[in-house]
Amino acid sequence: MKRYHLILPAIAILITAAFGATGCSKRATRVAQGNKEQILHLGNYAEPADLDPQSVSGVPEFRILKVLFEGLVMADPKDLHPVPGVAERWEMSSDGLVYTFYLRANANWSDGEPVTAEDFVQSFERILNPALAAPYADMLYVLAGAEDYNTGKLKDFSMVGAVALAPKTLKLTLRTPTPYFPLMLNHHAWFPSPMRTIDKFGSRYRKGNRWTRPGNIVSNGPFLLKHWKVHDEIVVVKNEKYWDAAKVRLKEIHFYPIESSDVEERAFRAGQLHVSYLIPSSKLDSYRAAQPSNLRLEPYYANAYYAINVDPKKQTNPALLDVRVRRALAMTIDRESIVKNVIRAGQIPAYSFVPPGPAGYEARNRVIYDPEGARRLLAEAGFAGGSSVPKITILINTLELHRSVAEAVQQMWKKELGIDVEIVNQEWKVYLAAQNNLDYQISRAAWTADYVDPSTFFDLMRARTGNNNTGYSNPAFEKRVSDSLSAPDAPARAGMLQEAEDMLMADLPVIPVYFNTRSYLIQPSVKGWYSNFLDDHSLKEVYLDDDSAPADTPPPSNAY
Repeated sequence: MKRYHLILPAIAILITAAFGATGCSKRATRVAQGNKEQILHLGNYAEPADLDPQSVSGVPEFRILKVLFEGLVMADPKDLHPVPGVAERWEMSSDGLVYTFYLRANANWSDGEPVTAEDFVQSFERILNPALAAPYADMLYVLAGAEDYNTGKLKDFSMVGAVALAPKTLKLTLRTPTPYFPLMLNHHAWFPSPMRTIDKFGSRYRKGNRWTRPGNIVSNGPFLLKHWKVHDEIVVVKNEKYWDAAKVRLKEIHFYPIESSDVEERAFRAGQLHVSYLIPSSKLDSYRAAQPSNLRLEPYYANAYYAINVDPKKQTNPALLDVRVRRALAMTIDRESIVKNVIRAGQIPAYSFVPPGPAGYEARNRVIYDPEGARRLLAEAGFAGGSSVPKITILINTLELHRSVAEAVQQMWKKELGIDVEIVNQEWKVYLAAQNNLDYQISRAAWTADYVDPSTFFDLMRARTGNNNTGYSNPAFEKRVSDSLSAPDAPARAGMLQEAEDMLMADLPVIPVYFNTRSYLIQPSVKGWYSNFLDDHSLKEVYLDDDSAPADTPPPSNAY
């Protein structure tokens, strides 16, 4: 069932602020006031599961973590190339295996203590410790010995390739040369965490440790957590102890976990949000025609797909364990219709899992749209006409667009295959838990690249990784992905990855639907905000120009 009551506090505040002022004087909107005071107001999809860099995996969490914490390396906001973060510089050995990072002398925690190389070593031990069961532990498998430590084969962390040579010097040793390694370090899995603070509030290996709450948290990024009212608002304020504080112009950022695209768009239109990431598809044409300067439709290195639970011990619908049934389902999704008639924001129909991207990779094995062939496959599997297939449930998280897409797929599978489908809606945290526990049959899913390289999509589907929530395991697939790291050149590596994706598309634990674009609304007063393939914006460089925008945003001609 829909859980809109969970976001009513935020909705009430925004709507009241937008429309509640009456009488002789007109109250300034949040945007107008924020422009004067350098306070940025952002929509943020959903209530974050936590603000612990080592224990979360979603985009709503990542956006906030990026302002609270900083890793060794950051991404340039224009083209995403690696730039210095906590590390002012680094060196790589001639064989590409050893990186030495030199930390800034003035890089401090928000409590005034210095950020040290040992802080990074202990944070890496924490995320790799099996007791934490961190979803992104596998991202650190590039370190020598990391996978063995995370899987329990290695008990001594000093054997892992992370060593503090001095208080401000960190040496990282890789298991194999990894050309994109510096790009990975901008991800929150590599951020440092303050162990002395975490230990005050419980075990460092327990998820849900209250060290991340206001008043408890210590961080090292450009902003500090001031206020967190669940399902309402998260407020961060400028961190004066940040090494680059002089460059930070925003005084505060307010994040709103609004899970309704209609509500968020109304809040933006009423001048209560500077940036809205949720746009009802029905409003896109209005903004294109009446307010094109507010609408952004940008390339995005991300996919959207349906994950299928292929674990025989967890899957409650035995028909889905037959690859012929999975392929029949994949062959009866009219992706062209979905992107043109349902989403309508420039998405690309996806007939493979890994999107084409700036690294030049392109899949060669594709799922085709062939309802007649799908019906033959279903009959071969013993389910002619589809009526004998047990009802399939599709799990989605709360968002109108996800329901609209699922309803379109529901109709396609009923029309072409005779299969009944039920759509189950859950709010973000519950949805994540269901995926993690494989407590679903088919689930709406999406993956945004963690860095600009196709390996981020392949790693997602490796067994034992914390974000592979399908139960899929194919040793041949994994070997090909691993072998690609040692490829002699880029074309050879692309060929190995194509072979790996061939195997994935033969097994079909996932059904590709579309490759995403980033569609959002932004006020003209927001400056220093650049388009890039990961939608990764350095908010330390964003500021608000009070002279560039009217106090209120007029609605599109047919917005109501």
